[in-house]
Formats: sequence, C-alpha cells, structure tokens
Amino acid sequence: MSPRRPDADVPPGLLLVDKPGGMTSHDVVARARRALSVRKIGHAGTLDPMATGLLVLGVGTATRLLGYVGGHDKTYEATIRLGQATVTDDREGEVLSSTSAAHLGDDDVRAALAAQTGPLQQVPSAVSAVKVDGRRSYDRVRAGEAVELAPRSVTVHRLEVHRTARPEDDVLDVDVTVDCTAGTYIRAIARDAGAALSVGGHLTVLRRTASGPFAIAQAGTVEDAAASLVAGGGPGFLGLTEAARLVFPERPLTAEEARALGYGQRIPATGAAGLHAAVDPDGRLSALVEDAGRTARVVVGFPPA
Repeated sequence: MSPRRPDADVPPGLLLVDKPGGMTSHDVVARARRALSVRKIGHAGTLDPMATGLLVLGVGTATRLLGYVGGHDKTYEATIRLGQATVTDDREGEVLSSTSAAHLGDDDVRAALAAQTGPLQQVPSAVSAVKVDGRRSYDRVRAGEAVELAPRSVTVHRLEVHRTARPEDDVLDVDVTVDCTAGTYIRAIARDAGAALSVGGHLTVLRRTASGPFAIAQAGTVEDAAASLVAGGGPGFLGLTEAARLVFPERPLTAEEARALGYGQRIPATGAAGLHAAVDPDGRLSALVEDAGRTARVVVGFPPA
C-alpha cells in the first residue's frame, strides 16, 4: 500500500458552496477534498440529492465550528405539488396516490400551509437520514421494512406563499419561502399539507438560501470556493476568524490572555452568557470560550498551525 500523501498546507476556514442538484452532501465534500488535497473537510447540515443551494463546509480546524453552524435556523425556497403523494415525499419517489386538486382554491391552500407554521410535532419522512436502532431510516425502507419515526419538535417561523400554478388540470404547484429551525423537513410540510387537503402532496423543488448568518449570495461552486481559500480570500470562502465572528460574539484578548488560553488555562470571566469567539491581538481565533463562574474556560481550542 502506498503511503498517504500529506495534506496540502491551506488555511482553515469555511467554504460556502452552492450545491447543484443530483449530488449528495458527501459528494460535495469529496469534490472539495480533491480540489484542495485536504482530507479534513466536513459539512454542516446535509441537503438531499434533489436539493440545491447553500452547503457549509469546514476545512482543517474550522471543522470544529461545524457543530455550532449546523444548528442555526435555515431558509428555503420550495415548490409543493398538491394532488400527488410519493414514497419519499419529493419528486424522486414513486407516486403512491393521485387525487385531483382541481377543486382547491388559493384560500384552501393558504389555510393548510398556515397550519404548518409555528411550533410543530413533525414526523420525518420515512426515507430520511434519521437513525433507527443504529441504521438510517432510508436503508430500512429500501430493505423492505416498515418504518414509523417518532415526531420531532420543530418550529416554522414563516411560510410565505408566492405563487400558485396548474401545470396539469389535476395538480397544483405552490411556490413558498420557509424560515425554520434546523431539523425541519420541508418535504414533510408538503406531505402534511397535502394530507390535510385530502389530495396528497410532495416537493418538486427545494433550494436552501440561508443557514444562520450565511447566505447563498456568498456561495460559489466547490472549485471556486476552494480557489478562494487557496488565494486567502474571495467568493465562497470565509477565514476561520471571520467565520467565528459571524456566528459568535467576539471577545478581544490581551496578549497575556491569549498565551493563557494557548496553555489551556482559564482567563477572567466577562459576565456575558454563551460562547464567545476569543480573538488575539493579531486577529487570530484562539478559542471559543464560555464563562464558568469567575473565570472563562476553553470550550473549543484553535492552536496555531
């Protein structure tokens, strides 16, 4: 076996990628690894292969930020088709039933979608990445098992209807924008609204346009974002400190405090709750810190390369 090549020497940071349709999130990570010759790359929050839009990748020590980035609220643009239910709750699955939606008016549709806002107990699609006894739900479904997933608490902050259209007499397409908490399934919204209207529903288009403080306008292709990282700046790339400042309040450090954190020592507390990005006098992210009594402790460290 040939020895593994060392990783290329590139700065840590986040890649903001506009994922094309037909690729898994893992495919995007693999493409980034090839473009940068770096193994340590991960992603914050998956997108289905059908979906397009914002996928946040972490490179190098920036992977330590991903667990905090992925938990932020999300924004999606979607098209819901009423009149057909599918096994996957999106256009890629086999049609389970077709019931004419010709009788539905805009008021009916808006009322059904309004019921899908606010705090919800949402049952994920059976063909999802949720694990059941250690195995992905979609693997169990593909193996012929019947899967019933437990409902999850999610919140849909906003569901705005932009347009309705009838591509065929018996189906109705509804274009929407959804602001929601992490873990919300937009295809479950389509499924449940269709069920409430007794015609079935599924997604035909899904595009993520924002994740926390990051927006699709900042994103680029994998290759363009990787090129920006190598160049030290540009579209699709945020350096480690810049990214942390967007996610967390900043705590400027003195040189003495920066040295103490480098040794894993505590520094004086500030009295401000929650995680803070501790930035040294040179503008480098030293750690994520959190007050614990009279001192602040290191939660995640970012030692110099």
